[in-house]
Amino acid sequence: MRKGYVQVYTGNGKGKTTAALGLAFRAAGAGLKVFIAQFIKGERCSEHLALDRFGEAITYRRYGRGLIRGIPAEEDIAGAREGMREATDAVRSGSYDVVILDEVNVAVFLGLIGVEEVLGLIRGKPASVELVLTGRNAHDAVTEEADLVTEMREIKHYYEKGVKARRGIEK
Repeated sequence: MRKGYVQVYTGNGKGKTTAALGLAFRAAGAGLKVFIAQFIKGERCSEHLALDRFGEAITYRRYGRGLIRGIPAEEDIAGAREGMREATDAVRSGSYDVVILDEVNVAVFLGLIGVEEVLGLIRGKPASVELVLTGRNAHDAVTEEADLVTEMREIKHYYEKGVKARRGIEK
């Protein structure tokens, strides 16, 4: 790739991580190297089993204990900071064509990492790296810096009828 852009997937609707993973799969299929940093996703699920099948084409790491209810614990903050350090290293290393920070917008919203860190990553990325940021509540400054912003808007969802997350579909 000659020019990499900054993409943001945000909003309260389903599909932000799914869109980013679809992009990762497409990139890997085209021979590009992908790094995925997943914030606030402690539990292994079906997407991780799929990612494991890509071998060296897609590297992914999970940071933090998982879903945060209430005030974040020190472990949550430490995990997010470690994730930001490793994602920054991946962006600057020259080893990856695409870097995805999954749920980073939520990590910023919860105060686990500062918006200035994310902005610094965006502004300091090599021109050839595609950077993808996902999660609800994207900070206005992040969407201003991005080249592409997609907002997923929930119109209707079957969880309102009591349907739990299903293996292979939502988890």
